[in-house]
Amino acid sequence: MAETVVHVLRHGEVHNPDGILYGRLPGFRLSELGVQMAKAAAQALADRTVVHVVASPLERAQQTAEPIAAQFGLSVGVDERLIESANWFEGKKVSPGDGSFRDPRNWWVLRDPVTPSWGEAYRVIAERMFAALHAARVAAEGREAVLVSHQLPIWTLRRHVERKRLWHDPRRRQCGLASLTSFHFDGAKIVGIGYSEPAAHLVSISPTARTAKGA
Repeated sequence: MAETVVHVLRHGEVHNPDGILYGRLPGFRLSELGVQMAKAAAQALADRTVVHVVASPLERAQQTAEPIAAQFGLSVGVDERLIESANWFEGKKVSPGDGSFRDPRNWWVLRDPVTPSWGEAYRVIAERMFAALHAARVAAEGREAVLVSHQLPIWTLRRHVERKRLWHDPRRRQCGLASLTSFHFDGAKIVGIGYSEPAAHLVSISPTARTAKGA
């Protein structure tokens, strides 16, 4: 049986001039540089056998999926399971060093980093992302699929597959903008995980890449 590969792609840079944690909020689209990142990801997949493209319902994910689907003559599907994780800080300005995590008014929300208390449970994220991954595997049996999602859900999925604890240091995530985390299947069994950053040359010139919020 031919190998099946499901590439899980993080969307490109988002236009976020106010620097808020945008999470699931509507209206946050790719920046001009983010559009170029999406095209770079598409180019990296040009020689692959992609037959299935699905994205989170959020605008930035749909936009990132469009050039990939277009080059293979496909439409972009929507899977709610790929959506960004829910977060109590959505719509707020939150970044390292701004004092948000030292503010006593936020301590109750931050009381449990393991679940976590400030947002959707890692376990729930892992379960929905794992289900979406296998649905894509079935749809692309023997060929390749692309799922477009968001940093935390993608990283949580990877840690789940690698049987690592789900709570983690966000600063150590290997999931750059427009990066591909590729799951290789032999039948229904995952036999390998690859990672690549086809838009690294664009990320390197992004003024917001290090502080992108709600990605």
